[in-house]
Amino acid sequence: MTTETETEPNDLRNLIEGARVVLWDFDGPVCRLFAGHSAERVARDLVEWLEGQGLHGLLAESERESLDPHAVLRAVDRRHPGSDLVAELEQRLTQEELKAAASARPTPYADPLVRTWTAVGARLAITTNNSPQVVKEYLASRGLLECFAPHVYGRTQELRHLKPHPHCVHRALNATGAAPSTALMIGDTPSDYQAARAAGVPFLGYARNERKNKVLRDAGAETIVDSLEPVLKLVRESGQA
Repeated sequence: MTTETETEPNDLRNLIEGARVVLWDFDGPVCRLFAGHSAERVARDLVEWLEGQGLHGLLAESERESLDPHAVLRAVDRRHPGSDLVAELEQRLTQEELKAAASARPTPYADPLVRTWTAVGARLAITTNNSPQVVKEYLASRGLLECFAPHVYGRTQELRHLKPHPHCVHRALNATGAAPSTALMIGDTPSDYQAARAAGVPFLGYARNERKNKVLRDAGAETIVDSLEPVLKLVRESGQA
């Protein structure tokens, strides 16, 4: 599969050369968090737990059938913002993410890209809807935490701030002192793209298959890669310039 047009290699180069701060979504660009621990099953477990609490009617049918645990979490928070119920549900999701982190699969070329971008002087941050505790544990297991710390911005108890809200992107920009135009966000979902756009940050889409590519394209993303290898190559070249 290829996602490049004749003009996109220059677009990619321009994005990389203009990036002083690189904001990474976690699940997708850095690793496949649920590679060995199904996100769909986690979503079903959250729904079943709610039903076990006598809260079957809390979710619409489409929400009960969601394959995304964050969608379930957001749905409950919309109806009971800041409640103990939301806090319990969020903690259950965090525990599932911690289990998943043990079998997470590194995204090809992500580890060397992180190290190379750091080596050539870029500052890196994580901007994710996952638990920051989970992110830190995974990065530490790969020897990558120092490349990002202390800039790991993940899910908080304020669930209305989950992407596509740009809250985590703004936190990263403010903490690093970066102007939006000097940053770059790498993400694999429409919510990543929408958060970056809302914050005025250039966006690079990562799509590991045709379906994800189409979803990103339909959302409006223009520069998309199906592998981080060309990004790594360009970063290495920029470090030699």
